[in-house]
Amino acid sequence: MKIFTLILMLLCASLIVVNLTLLDFQKPFEGNSVIALIGIVAAFCAIFILLIFRMSKKIDEKLKG
Repeated sequence: MKIFTLILMLLCASLIVVNLTLLDFQKPFEGNSVIALIGIVAAFCAIFILLIFRMSKKIDEKLKG
């Protein structure tokens, strides 16, 4: 499960990088930049959820062992 969550976090990080290249910093709230911003926020949320999941698994392992 650790490797799976790590792979998902790497995919999210790569999505953040791709969306940063699509982002127009002069007009961040117009056109495709809005879609890129939504993608960046969604990827950060996914990383945050995966980190919470990994922490909960560590706590579960400590309680069982």
